[in-house]
Amino acid sequence: MQEKPKLRRVERFGLQRKIVANMTTESWREIPHTSVLYEPDVTHFWETWQRLRKTPAFEGITINTVLMYACTLGFLAAPAMNARLEYRHGTVSGEIKQYSTVNISMPATLPDGSMMTLNVRGCESRTLRELGAHIVNMHERMAKTSIDDVLFSVGWDNTIKQLKTGRLDKIAGRLWGTKVGSGPINRLKGSERKAYRALPATERLTKHDIEQGTVLVTNIGSIYRGSYNAATIVEIIPPMVCALCIGGFVEKPGVVTHADRSKTIEPRTFLPININMDHRALDYGDIVPFLKRMDEIFARPEDLTAWLGRAPKKA
Repeated sequence: MQEKPKLRRVERFGLQRKIVANMTTESWREIPHTSVLYEPDVTHFWETWQRLRKTPAFEGITINTVLMYACTLGFLAAPAMNARLEYRHGTVSGEIKQYSTVNISMPATLPDGSMMTLNVRGCESRTLRELGAHIVNMHERMAKTSIDDVLFSVGWDNTIKQLKTGRLDKIAGRLWGTKVGSGPINRLKGSERKAYRALPATERLTKHDIEQGTVLVTNIGSIYRGSYNAATIVEIIPPMVCALCIGGFVEKPGVVTHADRSKTIEPRTFLPININMDHRALDYGDIVPFLKRMDEIFARPEDLTAWLGRAPKKA
């Protein structure tokens, strides 16, 4: 008789995991994903960054912030990626809304090791220094935030929206999961909740900080530094139509073309960026302006210093 596997532990879904499960399930159920792996040679860009990051001017600025700024420039060049889709299955009709404002949904690690997505608003209007300071501020406020409380407020708002659209099936399931179903929801109560709500919004995250952005950018390269990480696909969270996953910088052989058109194989640094598109809203040609703009950025690393005091929309 075959021995049953030994159970190590059972962990029921908390509110954060419930929301992630719901959003990703909806993503795969409704969105026809297609993806492109863009892997530019960033040797000079990486070398320039390694030098600049040690200077006082770049103190407190991370490579993640630099790449977010760079992606913002790319989205401004390819506005079809910075959009939302409203689609109606019954009538096979839809509406794509492109935005001049770049609000980047950015996954972040919570103090307990779990993840949540922050909405970094107005990236197109922030200098590199301002963008870095804003992200630091969001992480500082996250440390003071009751995550279940803010997630519950977003979930409740979403439930009201579903009620207006008549999606009673979704509403019933959510109410069961939050009020009756198993799984811990650690909402504050009594005096503790009163004291927390007394904190000004400038010192904690609110639903405004975790609502959906206009495009998603995640960086798995920062999770396990020094290893080659390249995502093959990542979920697009509706109503967004695009999601980027940045991998880890990696050194490997590359072909170098010299001025005399001769070629040699040399150690080069590459950066894998997985671009995921909602095929209902985007075709491959729509991301070409993004790729061209990123190629320009990586070929001109000297622009990094100018970014410190210049917003992307003015570049």
